[in-house]
Amino acid sequence: MLNKFSVYLLGSLSLFFLGVSSFLVGSFFLVWDYVIFMDWEILSMNGCSITMTFLFDWISLVFVGCVFVISSMVIYYSESYMGSDVDRVRFYFLVFLFVMSMMMMIVSPNLMSILIGWDGLGLVSYCLVIYFQNYKSYSAGMLTILTNRVGDVAILLSIAWMLNFGSWHYIFYMGMWDYWEFYLISLIVLAGFTSSAQIPFSSWLPAAMAAPTPVSSLVHSSTLVTAGVYLLIRFSEMLSNFNCSFILALSMMTMFMAGLGANLEFDLKSIIALSTLSQLGLMMSILFLGYPILSFLHLLTHAFFKALLFLCAGVMIHCMNDSQDIRYMGAMTSYLPFTCTCFCISNMSLCGLPFMSGFYSKDLILEAMTGSGYNFFVFLIFFVSIGLTVSYTFRVIYYVMFYNVNMHVCHGYGEDKIMMKSMIVLALLAISGGSMLSWLIFSVPELFVLPLHLKLMPLVFIFLGGWLGYEFSSVNLGEFPLSLRFYFISFFSGSMWFMPYFSTFMLYGKSFYLSKMYYEVMDGGWGEYVVSSSPLLFTSSLSKLMNYYQFNNVKIYMMVFVLIFIFSLI
Repeated sequence: MLNKFSVYLLGSLSLFFLGVSSFLVGSFFLVWDYVIFMDWEILSMNGCSITMTFLFDWISLVFVGCVFVISSMVIYYSESYMGSDVDRVRFYFLVFLFVMSMMMMIVSPNLMSILIGWDGLGLVSYCLVIYFQNYKSYSAGMLTILTNRVGDVAILLSIAWMLNFGSWHYIFYMGMWDYWEFYLISLIVLAGFTSSAQIPFSSWLPAAMAAPTPVSSLVHSSTLVTAGVYLLIRFSEMLSNFNCSFILALSMMTMFMAGLGANLEFDLKSIIALSTLSQLGLMMSILFLGYPILSFLHLLTHAFFKALLFLCAGVMIHCMNDSQDIRYMGAMTSYLPFTCTCFCISNMSLCGLPFMSGFYSKDLILEAMTGSGYNFFVFLIFFVSIGLTVSYTFRVIYYVMFYNVNMHVCHGYGEDKIMMKSMIVLALLAISGGSMLSWLIFSVPELFVLPLHLKLMPLVFIFLGGWLGYEFSSVNLGEFPLSLRFYFISFFSGSMWFMPYFSTFMLYGKSFYLSKMYYEVMDGGWGEYVVSSSPLLFTSSLSKLMNYYQFNNVKIYMMVFVLIFIFSLI
């Protein structure tokens, strides 16, 4: 008899081998500069044909391979994590649908088929965010899907705009520039900003933490949040003719805001979510600076270590009886040694420790930004954001692994073999994935010749960030009588610059007052009297009048019968 969890193992093995195959084929395509543009005719009737188009080049195949490998590990991990859940089979099929929607979006060169994958991602993510059915999950799911609807509308408008020019295939418009393409690329950038949670659409990303941890691992590493970056990488040739100063500033502000907020957060999953937001801002910023391949490289390396980081956090939360507050953690190295090892590996890769996966992309990004000749504001925000990344990383490591033993009683600590196996593969990728991809993508080593002080600047900010993270950890700012101004600044920074309020209450707050007024005046006032009660009053009065005539005047009653008889004869 089949094991009741065998569907997880079968799905993860299938996705793993598909992912490895796609990655190997993508590597072959990259080396030989090979592209397949495939038209699949679904239906042909009376001279009208419906075709589906796929684009297989090295970018799409390598990305599909990485998505499939990470998804296979997450699904295998879910076999243990969701083992006691009643609806685990529904969860498995939702995750599988999620991955297939992402694959559909990646291999599509056509905005219509991109919309199918994009909508699939939005709808399935809503189902996964509300998986644990409570009011918080419903609110988070509604915020997620409504924000992503803005991106759907932008893609629909761009489809309508491209309808005037002969084709929905975006690759036909890459080498040209005309005034109308400004509107097209503006809509595509809007869609990318909603999916990748850039300012002013940032609030849904931490809210989506209401989903189960394996889903968070998948969403925040390689699927939903990376869809917007991938779409803009595909349209990067159009962006080269576009003045990107404003959207570059928004991406850098997102990176800075998320790094600042993560240093003042105590929820483990929210810290990792804000870390994802910061790295998405980094990808978007270097993309708008004119380096799409560097952005794609960081997209892949980030996917490896961020998926591992979420899986390690999932084990810790599982052992803490679903408590996510890092103040109740501490000294976990004694109880979860392998998980803490993987946690440190992913965090060091996130910081850009030399020769880890994240180093190969982040170091190149910083050197490319330094040599791009932009102004001091860009330079400062990039380096301060790198320092903030190291700061919140050291803060989390301190609280989780080196702090006092603060947990509650009756906590059962134990590492599951299934979870450990899935983390081993991702740990290997978080260590060696960056070097493998950089040797693969850059056939010739990229060399940036910079002065010594600019070469040492990343190290300076990394050490400053590590020191700041230790200070944030060892000193509890809430214990000191601080000024009101400092309290407001810390509250402002810790609440994502009031972005959740802008996205929710400030949008619908006034409409609530309007609807209350409408209710009092119309539904509970004259509207109730005129619309709802007046037909009843009219028919009641009419029936009373008819009853009066019927019971009190026999001549009129007989006359009505005569008239009805005459009219029936006519």
